[in-house]
Amino acid sequence: MTQTADAEVAARELTPLADYLGSALRRLRALPPLDLELTQAYGNVLAQDVVAPHAFPAFDLAAIDGYAARWEDVSTAGRGTPVRLNVIGDLSASSWRPVRLTPSTCFSVAAGAPLPGGADVVVPISWTDQGMAAVEIFHPPKRGSGLRRAGDELAAGSVLARAGSTITPALVAAFAATGIGHVVVRSSPRVVIIATGDELVEVGRGSQPGQVVDANSHALTAAAAEVGALAYRVGICDDDPEGLRALLEDQTLRADLILTTGGTGTGPGDMVRRILSRRDGGRAGPVAFTEVALYPGTTLGFGTVGAEEVPVVCLPGDPGAALIGFEVLARPAIQLLSGAEPVFRPSVRAHLLDTVTSPAGLREFRPAHVAERRGGGYTVQPLHGGPYTLSGLMEANGLVVLGERVTTAAAGSTVDVLLLDRRK
Repeated sequence: MTQTADAEVAARELTPLADYLGSALRRLRALPPLDLELTQAYGNVLAQDVVAPHAFPAFDLAAIDGYAARWEDVSTAGRGTPVRLNVIGDLSASSWRPVRLTPSTCFSVAAGAPLPGGADVVVPISWTDQGMAAVEIFHPPKRGSGLRRAGDELAAGSVLARAGSTITPALVAAFAATGIGHVVVRSSPRVVIIATGDELVEVGRGSQPGQVVDANSHALTAAAAEVGALAYRVGICDDDPEGLRALLEDQTLRADLILTTGGTGTGPGDMVRRILSRRDGGRAGPVAFTEVALYPGTTLGFGTVGAEEVPVVCLPGDPGAALIGFEVLARPAIQLLSGAEPVFRPSVRAHLLDTVTSPAGLREFRPAHVAERRGGGYTVQPLHGGPYTLSGLMEANGLVVLGERVTTAAAGSTVDVLLLDRRK
């Protein structure tokens, strides 16, 4: 029996994906906001609006090196009729004593120096004879040129960034320049990734009969980090009940979310399902394993573990199914914990370039390449090998979504596509 035929048989009496996600994700709450020093804030997402406590620039200052003067004293300057002013002092960026101009005088100023009172223009050095005690000016500047007024760029009380904005280097500069030393950000969820199975071996070798290289925990660690989580790969756990229990108990102390991969089926070696779904005193186990109308990978586990009730997502062992399961359930869970919006990836409607078939009763997520059309809209090319293949996922920048009632999507039809932002 083919994988598609197997999937169609399994589709009977499965939980609709939308219903499953709704019931699972409603159980999650955003983590408490975190106050960070500005030096640690880059890359985090703001939890509240940031308002400038002070203006930037904080005072009137020279924007260029030159001579600060009164415009009425220099407005008639020309090459044949230079204006001569007395230079009554020098001002640098560190000058702090208040000074004031009198008619027919100026100050030599450096860029960033506070303007003397009465100055409304800074004449560039190249327009003068660069005199020290007195200076001749050969060109008439425009009123207000060569200087910056207090609050010209950022006024006190202005909103520098809204909640939900990602902190960039430029925002860090704006925060610092207006006197902000701390910001309140969304907490980045700490996500622990565990691969399970006696057959698993570490990377750096090829798979052999009875041995499978652990690709999943590495891939899921990268996927969690891509969403903005603090991702920790703890490696491989054998199919040992006590070892698995001890590992989970240990990891709940540092995790906001635990991802496991493998062991979600009902076979003799599927220890994750056996341990986490075990009934205690007639009650259901802390993690429910549900047959979901999803292709690939119909079985997903979701619940909590430990006294802290840390959420856990259990994904299939097949690499393709694990990555699709991550996109469907784990990624939205991380987004919810971090308080980020939107929870799900953006989607577009796209013109399908090839005919594809899909198992009845299952919602399929198929790797594809989506491109913008020159005249507007999108086209989407399903990638070879179907949804299970790593080669397809490697090349994909989108996932074609084929609903439970779709068995064939003809070339030329319009389909939904989730946009993956790893590659354009």
